[in-house]
Amino acid sequence: MLDKAAAILDCFRPDGGTFRLTEIAARTGLTKTTAFRLCADLVRLGLLERSGETYRLGGKLFELGSLVPRRLDLREAALPFLQDLFEATHETVHLGIREGHDVVYIERIHGHQTLTLPSRIGGRLPLTCTGVGKALLAFSASELADEVLAGPLPRLTPHSVTDPARLRTVVEQIRVSGLAYEEQEAALGVSCIASPVFDGPTAVAALSVAVPLGRFHPAQLAPAVRTAALGLSRVLRSGGGPVGGTPA
Repeated sequence: MLDKAAAILDCFRPDGGTFRLTEIAARTGLTKTTAFRLCADLVRLGLLERSGETYRLGGKLFELGSLVPRRLDLREAALPFLQDLFEATHETVHLGIREGHDVVYIERIHGHQTLTLPSRIGGRLPLTCTGVGKALLAFSASELADEVLAGPLPRLTPHSVTDPARLRTVVEQIRVSGLAYEEQEAALGVSCIASPVFDGPTAVAALSVAVPLGRFHPAQLAPAVRTAALGLSRVLRSGGGPVGGTPA
């Protein structure tokens, strides 16, 4: 039953939208009767919410997710640096960690005129299509890059890099410069520059600035991004914000 309940919660990814019972049953492969019974239990526990004929994720999940120690510690340590980076650029700022072959965003700061981006707090995107993801890929164990490059590379836009040889060159350039660039590879009209954050030999996170393509000036943005990442890395290494290891 626990596996089936988890499958119901998991079917709401990646956008956390609303679904009817028939859609939940179809997405999970459960019978309609089983899905109805489990959804009722999840609503009772606050893990789902019901509005008319549709279900959505419940507020209890947000409360629990915000208490995950590894993410909470990192987010609290990073917030002053993310705020400084936002004040320096007045552009959308992200903080992300790696989970498998994806980047999961744990913080995002933006102004009143936010960009239309696929990233959201708690959401995930492929490592290879984002600046944060590329920074994490370049400064993770070398086996990860080999594993990612051996499989099909995802395409989010026509600009996403899907050629393994080209992506390998990009990863090598990031390792040299310490900066990762992404131009319209996750969302059309948006570019990004990112830098890794360390608490040991490999990156535990990465932070970035995303800007409309017309305002993308890497020479102006790079120093601010690098400074924020280095500052956060110093805090983590000094014990100011303990962070667990990055999952494989």
